[in-house]
Amino acid sequence: MSNWNQLLTPQGKPLTPTELAVGFVAAVTDQGLIALTGADSAGFLHNQLTNDVEHLGQDDVRLAGYCTPKGRLQATFLMWRNEESIFLQLPREIQPPLQKRLSMFVLRAKTKLSDATDAPATQVALGLGGGMAEAVLQTWFDPLPDKPYTKVEHALGTLLRLANAFGAPRYLWLTSADIAATVAPVLADKLNVGGNEAWRLAEIHAGVPQITAATQEQFVPQMINFELLGGVNFKKGCYPGQEIVARSQYLGKLKRRTALVRIAGAAAPGAEVFAESDPSQPCGMVVNAAPNGLGGTDALVEMKLEALEQGTARASAVRLGSADGVALEFLPMPYVLDKLDV
Repeated sequence: MSNWNQLLTPQGKPLTPTELAVGFVAAVTDQGLIALTGADSAGFLHNQLTNDVEHLGQDDVRLAGYCTPKGRLQATFLMWRNEESIFLQLPREIQPPLQKRLSMFVLRAKTKLSDATDAPATQVALGLGGGMAEAVLQTWFDPLPDKPYTKVEHALGTLLRLANAFGAPRYLWLTSADIAATVAPVLADKLNVGGNEAWRLAEIHAGVPQITAATQEQFVPQMINFELLGGVNFKKGCYPGQEIVARSQYLGKLKRRTALVRIAGAAAPGAEVFAESDPSQPCGMVVNAAPNGLGGTDALVEMKLEALEQGTARASAVRLGSADGVALEFLPMPYVLDKLDV
């Protein structure tokens, strides 16, 4: 049997947005997975995360955040469940400390946290998207999830449909290594092959942020548009940082948002950006970044609303690293940045 990892290893330079838009498959290897199992799992997480977990159905997929008491995000999760467990996907680099921290608050709750990253049914994560992805997936799945943030369970694994990118659905297929080896030749033949950087680039163009080690405790959820993506439920009751998050939403305390930009050079999460109108201090920070196959980087950048408005109105108004750094080119977001007056 062919080795799925060899068949789905990226070749040459990173995929471009155009290649992703046509259709792609990416072996996603930089994400970890926490499983919570036990009768109190939903109730426990409901009291810890920014989103509703108690009403999370088996066909649902949701975003959720985990905040400090000051409302700053320690992690963002992709969340779903099956009959036995609730799953939280997050970067591998921060999974161990986050899993340990959550475990500290279990106390008497009947739930157990475990690392499901390499469990047989979820050890391979394949990201797919672009115009051809649906037709290729229909080789094995009928029906596909019918709208973003839903899923189907299948003999060949779990298929999550996520936010669209490039005007087409994106999917995350979690399966075993044996099944991945069986389907990999078809995927590699029909779709452009990428890796973690391709998946991150697609997620950036979907406008979906992810907290990494470089950006932990930097942002209130609304600063990275998290509530616009359904990652915050303002009716669910208390969780760490809930008062700060609610105050930002309702009392006009938030003056920052996240935008999609292109940079003619390298950039990394945590890098600061500066507005020419106020060069003495940073106006924002790179949240996520990925090579765009065009010699530069596409990124999600959080910044002051004033800088965002200047950047969209005038080229070179916002720059990377300093007021004399590389200019940010602002690209259209895939959703409306409403509530810009909060």
